[in-house]
Amino acid sequence: MGQPVQVQVLSTAIHLCQPRVLRGPNSRDGQNMSSDQPDNAVGFAFSTADFCRQVAAELKVSNDQIEGAVRLLDDGNTIPFIARYRKEATRGLDERQLRTIEDMLARARELAARKNTILKTISEQGQLTDALRSQIEQCSDSRILEDLYLPYRPKKRTRAAMARERGLQPLAEILLGQHRTTGSRKDIVKAFINPAKDVADEDAAIRGACDIVAEVWAETPGNRQWMIEQVQRGEQVSMVKKGKSEEGRKFENYFDCRERVSKMPAHRFLAMQRGEAEGVLRLSLSIDDEALQRHLKSRLITNSDFEFRTELEATVADCYKRLLRPAGESVLMQQLKEKADAEAVQVFARNMRDLLMAAPAGPQVTIGIDPGFRTGCKVAVVDATGQFLTSETIYPTPPREEKEKAAATLLRLIRDHNATLISIGNGTASRETDRFVSEMIRHNGLNVTKVVVNEAGASVYSASETAIEEYPDLDVTVRGAVSIAHRLQDPLSELVKIDPQSIGVGQYQHDVDQKLLKKALDREVESCVNSVGVGANTASPSLLSYVAGIGAVLAKRIVDFRNENGAFRSRSELLKVPRFGQKAYQQAAGFLRVRN
Repeated sequence: MGQPVQVQVLSTAIHLCQPRVLRGPNSRDGQNMSSDQPDNAVGFAFSTADFCRQVAAELKVSNDQIEGAVRLLDDGNTIPFIARYRKEATRGLDERQLRTIEDMLARARELAARKNTILKTISEQGQLTDALRSQIEQCSDSRILEDLYLPYRPKKRTRAAMARERGLQPLAEILLGQHRTTGSRKDIVKAFINPAKDVADEDAAIRGACDIVAEVWAETPGNRQWMIEQVQRGEQVSMVKKGKSEEGRKFENYFDCRERVSKMPAHRFLAMQRGEAEGVLRLSLSIDDEALQRHLKSRLITNSDFEFRTELEATVADCYKRLLRPAGESVLMQQLKEKADAEAVQVFARNMRDLLMAAPAGPQVTIGIDPGFRTGCKVAVVDATGQFLTSETIYPTPPREEKEKAAATLLRLIRDHNATLISIGNGTASRETDRFVSEMIRHNGLNVTKVVVNEAGASVYSASETAIEEYPDLDVTVRGAVSIAHRLQDPLSELVKIDPQSIGVGQYQHDVDQKLLKKALDREVESCVNSVGVGANTASPSLLSYVAGIGAVLAKRIVDFRNENGAFRSRSELLKVPRFGQKAYQQAAGFLRVRN
């Protein structure tokens, strides 16, 4: 326990599933199977045994450990509970390893379900050959799986689709085959000229057939994979847009920048993407297009004596420029974004953990100050248990700069309430407020400790339903000052009240995949809360909701029951809470404290 929970980025895709004949949705055969398979259909079933063997090899642990972890996860146990209280079943797998297994298990089952959907769709089209079925069943990479499905996926009206509607598919087959034919070139094409179908002449027929050929080449998995490999060797080029030099000064490092995409750090990629999104930078990918087109011609044109060689050479160029290169570049950008997101989210998760696990100042009377200029500094006093006592507004900063009056007010609050801590938010006017408080403490010889705390998310909390429920009679700005005071007393208990994504955890936080970020940060909060433990009689609903097995709804029921019936005298009394069943109790009890 107590280890950072990271988003695991695996180096290789692994083969997670095994094909088999499904015997209907009620079949088990010791396996979990997709529920959307029709009876007696040839489908694809997820194999837990194969998954465990291959993940054990990937993570370099024993097969028994993976089997134990999967069994516990499938039984509905939480990661904190398994990591702490079921070590014998997993032989000591830690929280990070368990999270990795959980993610891999979800991806494996998603891949199996996707294979079933694709097999069913292609089968309904009557195009599922044994060779294609085998390719789909053996595929272990979701991107390659989608490439296999691409020719059969319903499309918008492409140039190739319109050419097929005009009856030019047979001519395209002749071009794709590249075999010498009986009869002249003119005779071959003449059979496809049909003004009624908008094929007015020989040129129109060949042009339409070539559109089909270009699409077939572009959708061939081998060609797509080759293109992706080539763009991965390219350089990302970043240039400043005309007239944007001044307003985009923060992106100055990228005004004229070239870097190999394979070596580009995550933060640099995200910065370039932000610059492009803000209209400051123009991004492009630099590769040797001429050399690649020459190679593609030698790859695709296999008969130098073919009657339509000239048209096929032009089609190769069209396929490359219009279809293959854009598709390869799109996949590359997606891969770079996923890699950058994963790396950045790991950093953000570590930052979140540092914030949550900061040492609490403890039960001391604390003054929270939310600094400001024009509207002044909001001051809130909370007692040793965190209960709100009183608030004031002082103006020690410009434009009013009423330092003497502000010092007198602050000195009175310290003496009236025997405050020993002052917590100052690090937002606007923080430095000026910090300097003022330091001078006031020194001038009056006070035995008071002053600390500047991270106030990220305080404004979000102060306007939230949680804050309104806690302090219905306080102004939004005063709630912010109360939150700043609580962050010094007990950072973990206060920060769990705020959506993790609203807490500043790093640069480009809002540029990464928000679903991935939320998942990683929520896991980090859960890990921290359960590694520290929670007082059943003092914890807020927000804090309780992160305890293993509880969640938001049950957390509120616990607090409501506590308010109506008084403090819990033992953990077992939690079972009296409505809908707090044995399973939830088993998961949560070890992380809840009942003092005395």
